[in-house]
Amino acid sequence: MTTMMTMPEPKAARRSKILGMDVWTAVSLGLLLLFGMFLLYPLFGVLKESVVDGDGGFTFANFIRFFANDYYVGTIRNSFVVSLAVTVVSLAIGVPFSYFYTYYRLRGSKLLFVGAVLSCMSAPFIGAYAWILLLGRNGVATRLLETVLPFKIGSIYGFGGIVLVLSLKLFPLVSVYMNAAFRSVDRSLLEAASLMGSTGLKRIWQVMIRLTVPTLLAASLLVFMRAFADFGTPMLIGEGYRTFTVEIYNQYLGEVGQNHNFAAAIGIVGIIVTAAVFLLQKYGANRFSFSLKAGSPIQKKRPRGIGGVLIYGYMYVLIALAMLPQLYIVYLSFRNNNQAIFLPGYSLDNYRMAMGRLLGRSVYNTIWFAVVALAIIIVLSVLLAYLVVRRANAANSFLDTVSMLPYIMPGAVIGIGLVIAFNSPPLALTGTMTIIVIMLVVRRMPYTIRSATATLMHLPISMEEAARSLGASKLKAFWRITVPMMAAGVASGAVLSFVAIVTEMSAGIILYNNRTITLTMSAYVAITRGSYGLACAFSAILTVLTAVLLAIYLRFTREEDVRM
Repeated sequence: MTTMMTMPEPKAARRSKILGMDVWTAVSLGLLLLFGMFLLYPLFGVLKESVVDGDGGFTFANFIRFFANDYYVGTIRNSFVVSLAVTVVSLAIGVPFSYFYTYYRLRGSKLLFVGAVLSCMSAPFIGAYAWILLLGRNGVATRLLETVLPFKIGSIYGFGGIVLVLSLKLFPLVSVYMNAAFRSVDRSLLEAASLMGSTGLKRIWQVMIRLTVPTLLAASLLVFMRAFADFGTPMLIGEGYRTFTVEIYNQYLGEVGQNHNFAAAIGIVGIIVTAAVFLLQKYGANRFSFSLKAGSPIQKKRPRGIGGVLIYGYMYVLIALAMLPQLYIVYLSFRNNNQAIFLPGYSLDNYRMAMGRLLGRSVYNTIWFAVVALAIIIVLSVLLAYLVVRRANAANSFLDTVSMLPYIMPGAVIGIGLVIAFNSPPLALTGTMTIIVIMLVVRRMPYTIRSATATLMHLPISMEEAARSLGASKLKAFWRITVPMMAAGVASGAVLSFVAIVTEMSAGIILYNNRTITLTMSAYVAITRGSYGLACAFSAILTVLTAVLLAIYLRFTREEDVRM
């Protein structure tokens, strides 16, 4: 009789198992549980809220009311039209900005990059508020131009104002995306195009734009979603041009006639519209799906002659316009004022008033929420990217799809869902800091996930396999080998998540209170109460804070693009 000897399981293999389960299977189940609890369950709550009446019975009355009233249908149509217009304008000014930045050796290029990122890091309504002070009916620039021009220039309010404000705020997102795409175009392709007679603008259109279509579509989707979900800008300057995000707020938190069920129904309609846009973009991206890697990178050249003057003028004038609202807000924060009226002279009264109006708590909350949320986002994004790329299966594909839902959802819907889901025991989180962090993680994770996934797809698995062959466990090989190689891509996506975190408003306005108030919310509350000087002080501090944090980010990462 032969005795079979069983070799003991290696320690590395034992460490890679949790309760007899492969460690990555356990991670996958854990992420499914988290997304189910903090995303799918709240979304189900919104859907349920939209199809019940005041007595708790099932009904489609909320949707019938929405589609039967031209005003409500018009809010969705207005949001779609303004978002489409903002996307077109942002591409029209952002793509040339990125082209000049990538292919020309410009003096002050770092200043241009920092200015571009800072302009899109401002709170959603700060630009609108500043433009009201500049180009409102009694704005400084309005009065100045009317004394010079023989005609009235109108005001910032309405459709045109929303497009102007959001385009100047969001075009840098196009630039950040396109920087990486333009750098990926091989110089030999451009030289070949030149030999075939394709030069100048013709070569840019026939070669460079067509080669970067996938990134162009990704940037377009991001701008469209940000514009579609924006609450602060149409709230302040929309006037008669009402969007659906403002209507959700009015129905859910308005001072007159609150209707939570109807607000939920509007949110569901908004999700359907954005989902359709997302699927259309995905279809287009799949048709143009290919990867680029520059074997011989393009050498930057110095702009010369009249063309060089025009390039410098375009770049610096555009950044000056984008930064003008924030710079003007900083200036006004030192002006004397009486509520909504600014008076001659300068002082620190606005900052003294802010110190008595939760300034310390607002700064602390802004930094604390951003740091905690971003740390969680990075860890979850890295794990999810590894599951999607290295451990592909049906469950992980489902996780990847679910993780992208917040990317196509208005923030107000997420805020309403979290309130419905966690407003009572056993998890009564409404009004706590925990629910704010959960909201920020859920809402702003997709940027980092997509960047981490795209980066890992281009990394060879051979180094990880070599570590495994030398006795490292799966988890150790992942943390010691794979994660460091992903660092640059993760960081480039994390900056977009960070930008969105510190300026979050559309979901935060539903969840915040005095204990969880941030600088963004403090500034907004001051504006709604007519305390313009106080609002300027909060906004100026937010601008300086984001500039400092951005400088720290650039110091340690040196990233100037996003891999998607």
